[in-house]
Amino acid sequence: MFNDHRLLKQRALFKQFLAEQSRQDGDAASKDGKIQMAETRLYIGLNDAQTKKQIFETEQYVEQLKKLCFTYHLPFSVDYEEGGYFHENGEYVEEKTLVLTLIDVEWDTIRKMAKDLCGLFNQESILVTEDSVRGCYVNADQ
Repeated sequence: MFNDHRLLKQRALFKQFLAEQSRQDGDAASKDGKIQMAETRLYIGLNDAQTKKQIFETEQYVEQLKKLCFTYHLPFSVDYEEGGYFHENGEYVEEKTLVLTLIDVEWDTIRKMAKDLCGLFNQESILVTEDSVRGCYVNADQ
């Protein structure tokens, strides 16, 4: 019982801390022009789900990814990475990965796009991460 009470108190203090940080971030945004934005990244492996090998050249996948972003009418950035991971069965795999970065895109759109990418690139799944970032747009007149 004591641990439960302490945990609840810690959670309340943490929520209070987050609320204070959010308020301070809001104050800072008005001073420096930065705003809070959601940054979402989709990690799209290029190995085929069945053959476990990359079928097409990386540039062909990038072109398909660009076309899909155009279809969804989304501004984006795409990076190329190499990495490794373990399947659920313990098998280790290395593969090329495209990392699609989207800013302030609705979650429903991201889920639809991820499902489309699974089908388009024949993937078992796509890792989606989201983080809160502060940023601003700067133009030549500023």
